[in-house]
This record gives sequence, structure tokens and C-alpha cells, in this order.
Amino acid sequence: MLSNACKYGIRAILYLALKSDKTHKIGAKKIAEELEVPQPFLAQLLRNLVIDRLVSSTKGPGGGFFLDEGNKENSLWDIICSIDGSHRFDECFLGLTQCNDINPCPAHYIVSPFKNKILNDFKDKSISKLVQEVENNGTVISLKDFDALRD
Repeated sequence: MLSNACKYGIRAILYLALKSDKTHKIGAKKIAEELEVPQPFLAQLLRNLVIDRLVSSTKGPGGGFFLDEGNKENSLWDIICSIDGSHRFDECFLGLTQCNDINPCPAHYIVSPFKNKILNDFKDKSISKLVQEVENNGTVISLKDFDALRD
């Protein structure tokens, strides 16, 4: 449902929310290494997120990417719309060009409630709320060093 770019973007924003602030900025290279994603691709993605005001950045020595308090109030839906656009949630599960409640595909009424639930959750979940859940539940945004943690 989400592109790899969108998945990388969400993980990068969560990483920044957990590890950065106005006084501690992080470069794209470090983020890419920690999340094990392609660095040039992530760097361009982060620049686009800065343009859309979902991530903050400064240039020069001591510069890098970070999230300020305003960035943390953005929702997962804001990130998805910035990277993938909202059209992915309008697409038919079976790939038909016209699928809706009036002209449903065979899977429409099975999939539609789940799509609506996910969509509402994405719209209601701010980055700050998601970070709280990550911290409280011990969920991971990277599998780097995962085997070492299990030993």
C-alpha cells in the first residue's frame, strides 16, 4: 500500500523524532546507515520533506536534519501525502480503474472497511504520539544490530 520511499520517509522521521532536536542535528548519511537505507535516495527524500515542512534542517558546520515541536505534531497521513500522495488509498484493491460503493469490485466491501480504518488511524496519529508508542512498546524502526540485541 505504501511505496518504499514512503516507508523510508516514515522511518527517517521517527528516527529524527527519537534522536534529534534543535541542538542535535543528524546528517543524511548517519540516518541512512542507522536505518539501512540507500543514502542518496534518503538525502533527496529528506530534502523534499524539508520543503513540505515535515522535517527541519540547517546547513553548514553542525547542520543536519531534525524535528522541532511543530514537525512532531504532523500526522502519518501528512508524510504519506507528501511522498506518495493520497491517491494510493483511492486505488482499487484489484486494480480496476472505477471502483467505489456505487461500482464495487468483488473485493470492495471486504477491503473498504480496513482501508478506512487505516486511513483514519494515519490521520489521527501524530509523530509525537507514535514516538511515545515506540518508546513504550519497544518497537523497532531498524533491524540493524537486531541479532546482537537478542543475544
